[in-house]
Amino acid sequence: MPEDTIFAKIVRGEIPADVVYRDEHVTAFRDIHPQAPVHVLIVPNRVIPSALDVTEEDEPVLGRLFTAARRVAEQEGLADGFRLIVNCRAHGGQEVDHLHLHLMGGEPLGPMRVRRR
Repeated sequence: MPEDTIFAKIVRGEIPADVVYRDEHVTAFRDIHPQAPVHVLIVPNRVIPSALDVTEEDEPVLGRLFTAARRVAEQEGLADGFRLIVNCRAHGGQEVDHLHLHLMGGEPLGPMRVRRR
């Protein structure tokens, strides 16, 4: 069931997490396997499985994901910049079927992807 994702359980408080931001639409918490000095996941409180499942009704929540990202970046002192990543489904590297932003920063992150030859 979609409401049983690990992220949904974090949002409901059933699984502990280092929550850095929460409001009525989104929750942000530190990634347990950080890929940068700052690595925060920002999720809608209501499960949207992936970017391919987004509808027009989700537009207010999607906007809140980005304003929450700005707030978290400010809290974390990322004035020099940061990266936001959304993975979509298996080929895009999505591991949890609950739409989420990866906010990463705290050091220069380099290029997004090295081109294969």
